[in-house]
Amino acid sequence: MTSFDTGLFDTVLVANRGEIAVRVIRTLRALGIRSVAVYSDADADARHVREADTAVRIGPAPAAESYLSAARLLDAAARTGAQAVHPGYGFLAENAAFARACTDAGLVFIGPPADAIDLMGDKIRAKETVRAAGVPVVPGSSGSGLSDAELAAAAREIGMPVLLKPSAGGGGKGMRLVREADRLTDEIAAARREARSSFGDDTLLVERWIDRPRHIEIQVLADGHGNVLHLGERECSLQRRHQKIIEEAPSVLLDEATRAAMGEAAVQAARSCGYRGAGTVEFIVPGKDPSGYCFMEMNTRLQVEHPVTEMTVSFDPTGAGGGLDLVEWQLRIAAGEHLPYAQEHLSFTGHAIEARICAEDPSRDFLPTGGTVLTLREPSGDGTRTDSGLTEGAEVGSRYDPMLAKVIAHGPDRASALRKLRAALAATVTLGVPTNAGFLRRLLAHPDVVSGELDTGLVERVAADLVADAVPDEVYAAAAAVRQAALEPADDGGWRDPFAAPTGFRLGGAPAPVRHWLRVPGQDPVAYDVRPGAAPEHFEVTADEVRITVEGIRHTFHRGGDWLGRDGDAWHVGDHDPVAEALREAARGHGVDTLAAPMPGTVTVVKVAVGDEVTAGQGLLVVEAMKMEHVISAPHAGTVTALDVTPGSTVSIDQVLAVVAPHETADGDAPEAPDTPGTDEEATA
Repeated sequence: MTSFDTGLFDTVLVANRGEIAVRVIRTLRALGIRSVAVYSDADADARHVREADTAVRIGPAPAAESYLSAARLLDAAARTGAQAVHPGYGFLAENAAFARACTDAGLVFIGPPADAIDLMGDKIRAKETVRAAGVPVVPGSSGSGLSDAELAAAAREIGMPVLLKPSAGGGGKGMRLVREADRLTDEIAAARREARSSFGDDTLLVERWIDRPRHIEIQVLADGHGNVLHLGERECSLQRRHQKIIEEAPSVLLDEATRAAMGEAAVQAARSCGYRGAGTVEFIVPGKDPSGYCFMEMNTRLQVEHPVTEMTVSFDPTGAGGGLDLVEWQLRIAAGEHLPYAQEHLSFTGHAIEARICAEDPSRDFLPTGGTVLTLREPSGDGTRTDSGLTEGAEVGSRYDPMLAKVIAHGPDRASALRKLRAALAATVTLGVPTNAGFLRRLLAHPDVVSGELDTGLVERVAADLVADAVPDEVYAAAAAVRQAALEPADDGGWRDPFAAPTGFRLGGAPAPVRHWLRVPGQDPVAYDVRPGAAPEHFEVTADEVRITVEGIRHTFHRGGDWLGRDGDAWHVGDHDPVAEALREAARGHGVDTLAAPMPGTVTVVKVAVGDEVTAGQGLLVVEAMKMEHVISAPHAGTVTALDVTPGSTVSIDQVLAVVAPHETADGDAPEAPDTPGTDEEATA
């Protein structure tokens, strides 16, 4: 970290939340700049609020009334005496109107000029601009404001498969891969709906889909005096539903010549729009021909994955590496400083890999999750870094992005960085909120990932093999052991009535096993017997913790309520009452008739009413959570007999949404339930 002595800023407002707000505040503190956090009612006790020098409430939980309200953000800046606004990423970070509003209010927007945001935020104009600058682009539709029919015609002309993309925004939201022409009408409608919801703009474009492509981006840094540098590339090919989940620097695909050519193309793209600050130029690269790279888009902000660049790049020609702080350079450039370095002053050392920890449940098709963080352990040190917005006791809801934290590891080479990151993910604990940490750890051990044979479809192809189908037996054993320990009274030396506690006592024989009925959501109930006083040798039970040794490896299962975790995975083990469950099923009738919310969220669309006749697989409702949209479909043909929600309803996981009574078959019996579940994910974030 270098000193910051321009004297232009003494107070900066951070117009964001979560881990990025914490990240920006960390740099501001190191530079001696006063930080101002903003928060909605949902974030009143959030980590970024606690760590800032001061914090201002800007509205209720809905983002449109708080984090997306330019007027409230500017009012907070005025009340706290801020001279500048750092937008982080997401929300208003790529909003040209907000950048202009900051300038009009006499504030410095720590980002690119509004005109550059406008130009590069419109993917159609951006492609035309960089093409004119000599940068190769992906073949696709031309012109803005195309109708549904024009988009479909362009797609057919390009040839299937094609990718539908919102012209505004990013992050994979609203994108649709369409392989069959007869799906175009439905997919265009769905893409427009999500684009409008996410960005307030439903303009779409269509591009040729390149099978098994790689996603490689170039970090650029430009000052306000005509100097532009590229800081090397990041490989971002490991994606799920067009959303990056693992990023690394450098890419194993590129040789020095291709790296230099792509870097120069990124510099030209930045120059073509008059860029200033930190930005990222994204390319799609054929895996078998890296020289065939094409410009996709430019992100006019700091990227989620910027830490892998910070850990591998430095302005040190001796090759020391590391030590770069991109937030600091955003501040310096916004303060009017020149970049005092040339391209040859940059050094690149080692390899860094980042994993995004998200509130989602891999065992339930990665549906968004939520809850209270009961126990938190985040790795750091020895080349490992965690950027996080979490604290113990934090509430993770469904209103904002599902990303909670990022774990980054750096090593002298890629193999060592992979090992460090797998170990760091195994040490990551977020009991109370299911996350993808365990899944990411297994993904990083996949042979294709280890060998560097990556493409943007790899995760989708292998995901099913990386999700554990069953809960490990030792998890149930640990939960039962804890329950048994709680049942057995303390030995205080006095007389105890043997019939007063369920300890398995019986006359004339050894204690009988005590049966504990347990259930993990989404799994069948399990009966686990524990013989009192004879716990397996690998159990060490205390009031709130179970230590287990399995196959010579010692693990810790920490109990926070009914939560147990190991190696990045976590399970919520609850008690199961088989009698009560049987009574509920009998009262409900056909259990498959009931459609429940697969995740906590908000109902955005209701397509049916009570009394409507529906067909098997017909979409009935749409539930949105953490910027992801899910269609709830009819499990069979029948009649809607109950509908318990309306558009705008907030729902909890497993809450009943509707009931579809099946049509009777010719023999008078209800048809069997289909093998597919009653949810069909249509849109992604």
